Amino acid sequence: MQTIQDIARDIVAREGGYVNDPDDPGGATNFGVTIHTMRRLGLDLDGDGDVDAGDVQRLTRDQAEAIFLEHYFTRPRIDALPVVLQASVFDMYVNAGSHAVKILQRLFNEMRITVTVDGVIGPQTIAAANRAATAAPDHIADAYGIARRNYYYALADSRVASRKYARRRDGGKGGWITRAEEFIAERFHLTAAQHAQRIASWG
Repeated sequence: MQTIQDIARDIVAREGGYVNDPDDPGGATNFGVTIHTMRRLGLDLDGDGDVDAGDVQRLTRDQAEAIFLEHYFTRPRIDALPVVLQASVFDMYVNAGSHAVKILQRLFNEMRITVTVDGVIGPQTIAAANRAATAAPDHIADAYGIARRNYYYALADSRVASRKYARRRDGGKGGWITRAEEFIAERFHLTAAQHAQRIASWG
C-alpha cells in the first residue's frame, strides 16, 4: 500500500517541472507549487527580498513534496478522511485547493448525507466521509474521481482558455481528464467516443 509520502512523490512527478503558462491562473509553477503559494509561505529562495519567478525556478522536488505534505494534506485535514479517499482528494487539493473538498461535500449531499459545502474539512465532513465510505466502500473513490472529472469538464465549458487542459490538440483526453481517471477504476473511464461527445459543443 502506498504511503502518503509515495502519493506526494507521485503528485510532484505528475505536475512536472517549471512552467509559466499565461492561461493558467496559478502563474509560474514548479512541481505543482505556484508562485502564489510560495509568496503566501514567504519562500524567498534567492534571498533578494521578494518572491518571484526566479524563486519558483529554484524550488526543489524535495521542497515541493514537503510543502504538499504540510499545506495540502495535513493542514487541510485530508489525513482525517477515510484512507480510500485520501489519495484522490490530496491530488485534487494540490490541483484545485478547497474546490477539492467542495466537490467531495457536494458528492455527500448527492448521497443524501447532508453537509455544508464550504471547502473545509471539519467534524461534519469527516463524519459524512466515514458514513459514505461505510455505505459504499467499493465505490466512494470512483464516485469522487468521476465528480472530479465532471468538475474539470464543467470548468472547461465555462472557460475557453482552460479547454486545452481537458482536450489535447488531437481531440483526445487532456491532462485534467487523464489525471482524474488515474483515481477511477478502468471500467468507469470514458471511451474516446464518449469524451468526444462530451466536448462536442466546444467546437
